[in-house]
Amino acid sequence: MIRNRLYYTLKPLLPLSVRRSIRRWFALRKWGRVQAAWPILPGSEKPPKGWNGWPCGKQFAFVLSHDVEHSGGLSQCRHLMQMESRLGIRSSFNFIPEGDYRVPPELIRELQQNGFEVGVHDLQHDGKLYRDRREFADKAVRINQHLRQWGAVGFRSGFMLRRLDWLHDLEAEYDASTFDTDPFEPQPDGVGTIYPFWVPRPIYADPRAEAPGYVEMPYTLPQDSTLFLVLQERTIEIWKRKLDWIAQHGGMAFLNVHPDYMQFAGVPNAAPSYPVAWYEEFLNYVKTNYGDQCWHALPREVAAFCREQRFAHAAPTQRRVCMLAYTFYESDNRVMRYSQALAERGDSVDAICLKSSHDHPDDEAIGGVQVTRVQCRDQKNQMKKLDFLIPILLFWLRSSLRLTLNHLKQPYDVIHVHNVPDFLVFTAWLPRLTGARIILDIHDIVPEFYASKFKLSPESIGVRLLKFVERWSARFAHQVIISNHLWRSTYADRTGAGDKCSVFINNVDTNHFRRRPRTRKDGKLRVIFPGGLQWHQGLDIAIRAFQKLLPKLPEADFHIYGDGNMKARLVQQTAELGLQERVRFFEPVSAHEIPGIMAEADLGVVPKRADSFGNEAYSTKIMEFMSLGVPVVASSTKIDRYYFDDSVVRFFESGNDDSLADAMYEVLKDEPLRRGMVERAAEYAKRHSWSNHKKEYLNLVDSICPSPYTAKVDRPGR
Repeated sequence: MIRNRLYYTLKPLLPLSVRRSIRRWFALRKWGRVQAAWPILPGSEKPPKGWNGWPCGKQFAFVLSHDVEHSGGLSQCRHLMQMESRLGIRSSFNFIPEGDYRVPPELIRELQQNGFEVGVHDLQHDGKLYRDRREFADKAVRINQHLRQWGAVGFRSGFMLRRLDWLHDLEAEYDASTFDTDPFEPQPDGVGTIYPFWVPRPIYADPRAEAPGYVEMPYTLPQDSTLFLVLQERTIEIWKRKLDWIAQHGGMAFLNVHPDYMQFAGVPNAAPSYPVAWYEEFLNYVKTNYGDQCWHALPREVAAFCREQRFAHAAPTQRRVCMLAYTFYESDNRVMRYSQALAERGDSVDAICLKSSHDHPDDEAIGGVQVTRVQCRDQKNQMKKLDFLIPILLFWLRSSLRLTLNHLKQPYDVIHVHNVPDFLVFTAWLPRLTGARIILDIHDIVPEFYASKFKLSPESIGVRLLKFVERWSARFAHQVIISNHLWRSTYADRTGAGDKCSVFINNVDTNHFRRRPRTRKDGKLRVIFPGGLQWHQGLDIAIRAFQKLLPKLPEADFHIYGDGNMKARLVQQTAELGLQERVRFFEPVSAHEIPGIMAEADLGVVPKRADSFGNEAYSTKIMEFMSLGVPVVASSTKIDRYYFDDSVVRFFESGNDDSLADAMYEVLKDEPLRRGMVERAAEYAKRHSWSNHKKEYLNLVDSICPSPYTAKVDRPGR
């Protein structure tokens, strides 16, 4: 968050008293608005799936840790260790390895010999650990060295800042940088559960990495600094109330206190402090009221238990997500798949998009998604650069205004922006400033798309400008999704954003694209193309090929569904070839209608040009035809050869209408070939269906926005 970056940049210049006053002022203003979700968050008591309880049948777990932030706290560690030892209690001490103090090796040994645990607390505790992904990777190397040197297995970030997806770089068995609910922290989004949980290495992460994941252990009791120094409580009633609630529900009572802020009798302490007697009173309360009912364990012991079980995150999602795309929602399967996957699991999803006609309502609920259409788009008159650019700029302004107003009314947690163009991502400037996470989805790689559309040199001023915009758009986003693996390499090299790039091809949604009985009985052989009518799609080649096919198969016809800047030329070409009765053009139809239309075809054709943008543009249509049981003839492009082979697709030489005509004839007339292709293709499509990959997308959203619930309750009107 930019606000946090600014604060931690200025922090060294601000006196401690000023920093504490600022934090107290913000916290006291916030307190009245969050009492419904702090210190107890309803819903966070839900146990993980498969939960069978704590070891030895214990009612709940009780875990203690101490973050040592300054040299004054370091000097109090032995006093705290001795006090806990008298009570028969053990805890973990987390030290800053490269902070303003140095940890004596003999203190580490003494703690460990007495049954205490030692953990690593950040690296320098300056609020800058997560400022840059590459910088974090470098720091992770040093953190791992300290983990090994101290024999530690646990980590906690300074100020509870976190990126759970980045923490896979650490050689830690557990992380303790989160909380169930704590709206007073700089990054206030809690994980919404009073249970530890397993954080698996994402599917899209580096497969060469050895560690399969780590245990996340949220603290669930308010920190002493928040309770006594910020909110200035003078009793332990909040601790007791929260502990009793956790014990009732069988969760993990995890408390983090700081020796820096404890006032031991007879020991001077220059820092703001509270009597250590309050902490001792709480420990006695636990022993007296719960005794053997609780599993008093070190963090590493809880992590070891959970590592074996690998319990999934139990918190509810319930995020606010906005999809923003310069497209028609009802005909863009990619946007619809993401939106509905989020809505189905309980997230609140808005979509801001175009309307394909003035008859469409401005606002409409579709499949649990609230769709807002802010502008009509005419695709027929975009042959000139300004004709192409002006509608996009107008959409940017209108969608930016709508997104900003929506966010001010009820803030979003995630904004998922789809290109073209890349700079649509900047519509999310206000949500990003206020903590929303931004995903940029690259449907088409723009410099190449623009150069192909307007026949420009890769070194032209316009293309160079688009590469500049591409680079800054990637930097603005927290995560970038790219629609195929070939483009990922190009995009990552050009933008330097490889560490936050994931590939999600247009996996087919088998809920809509599935085999169904054919109702057509007209005796025709129908060839079909559904999609955008742009030059790189090669429809002019397909029309010439169809003319050559007709003498051999006079019962064939060719149906083209779609729109685009080439449509007028294609209609004219059809007339010039005298094919008006055999080649028919249809307006685009909704994503729900097109599967039924495609299923009635005998052959699907994907005639892209390999000497253009189409060479690396993935064809969603191929897998859609496969799922419907319709054989496919496709041009031999680099991208389609990457994903498919001759057993599932009949390839032809791209740009060669004779080759395409021969391929169409062969598939339409050779029944054994056709039947074998259909069966193998159906199996391929099933393996690569959206249902088998949907969870990867949901995991990606969770990794960049791991805890939706607490951030919401901290907003007016929630």
